[in-house]
Amino acid sequence: MKLFFYRFRMLHRIPSVFIGACRSLSGNSQHGGCSPEMIEGHSKMVMNDVRNGLQDIVGASKTWSENIQAIKDRTSLSSLLVSKQEDLPVKRMKDSYLEVFLPLGSQPSLREKYLNVHNFVRFGRILEDLDSFGVLISYNHMKSENGSRSPFSIVTALVDEIDLCQKHILPDCDLKFTGNVSWVGKTSMEVQMHLSQYYDGVFTPVLNATFVMVTRDPENKGPAFVNPLKAETPEEEDILRKGKLNKLKRINISQQSLFKMAPNEEERKLIHELFLNTLDPRTVSFRSRVLSENSVWIAETKLKGLEICHPQERNIHNKIFGGFLMRKAFELGWANACIYGNSRPHVVAVDDIIFQKPVEIGSLLYLSSQNLCFTWMESDILNHMENKIKLHHMKSQTSANKTHLRQLLEPAPPSKVKIRVKGHTLNITIIFSFRC
Repeated sequence: MKLFFYRFRMLHRIPSVFIGACRSLSGNSQHGGCSPEMIEGHSKMVMNDVRNGLQDIVGASKTWSENIQAIKDRTSLSSLLVSKQEDLPVKRMKDSYLEVFLPLGSQPSLREKYLNVHNFVRFGRILEDLDSFGVLISYNHMKSENGSRSPFSIVTALVDEIDLCQKHILPDCDLKFTGNVSWVGKTSMEVQMHLSQYYDGVFTPVLNATFVMVTRDPENKGPAFVNPLKAETPEEEDILRKGKLNKLKRINISQQSLFKMAPNEEERKLIHELFLNTLDPRTVSFRSRVLSENSVWIAETKLKGLEICHPQERNIHNKIFGGFLMRKAFELGWANACIYGNSRPHVVAVDDIIFQKPVEIGSLLYLSSQNLCFTWMESDILNHMENKIKLHHMKSQTSANKTHLRQLLEPAPPSKVKIRVKGHTLNITIIFSFRC
């Protein structure tokens, strides 16, 4: 918990160069949001090219009616897989490096899809683009020299973290996505991506993201080996070292999950203290529970939704697109924070989006959001919302995805509303939400 509060404090202190512009923005402001790279005569990859490029790499169907034949065609690619990782050529970080533009400033026709009601860029759409971009970077790392169709099925396994440097993303400035593979294991790889926005003649950082991708066989039935990665400079060696530490950290967090480890003595005492604070002193009964001043039960902060998974939202492997799941999870969490705080939330960071199972086309997708934590920090009267989203596959009712969001409410609520827990399960959830 101490690590989380330190990270949240540091994120809040990052200065925003967009503050003045955001206050004055209305409609299409004229402040030079068109980057020189997008002027006529320059050939640059744009976000619309990413999905088309992925379809060409794997030979995916362009239309839903052709998907059965496309799946059959990929089955024959299994013969191109190697039996051990050492048989694959070693790659460099620059081999996977890509730049992709989202020309919101240069091409106003693109803005409608990305615009929210407050006249800023929808963060959920950025999540979709990050997911597609991360997969393309991974395929770039795994690219063969003969240029044939890729025998690999690469999917997003985990969004490790997304840290935002800016509170808003302007809708009339060009965006640039950059990224590369930063670490590889046997069958997985870490991808680091950065988003910047062209404003007043320079590209300014907007966010940094770390995704973990896994490589599967052509039929997505088993793992496939990843090309080894080597460092060429001291800086790249440091990046590789950090990637390995990130892997060890993820393993450690997984081992500390409540599904594997019981609460320690200090945690049990805290749970018991929270429980005692909700008992009615006039009675001795578990059923007689009371709230302290300006508090609500966590169970009363739930918000749910349902989505029908149409073929339009499929990925290149004919499953539901992970970016779509992230966008829906984020938007439900944003709405929940907005309703609870009665003010407009701004996302500060995204942690641990875990894709546990693929979601099939035609599924009924249940979404549930719950506010787990509310924090007033220092003298700034900040509050912190975390929404834990679970997307449920109707066919098996298994959890397909979990998301953690951290959001800042502006303006702050008029009173210090705290969240209290009711029931043993919720006690554990609020204490260990960053570990599960």
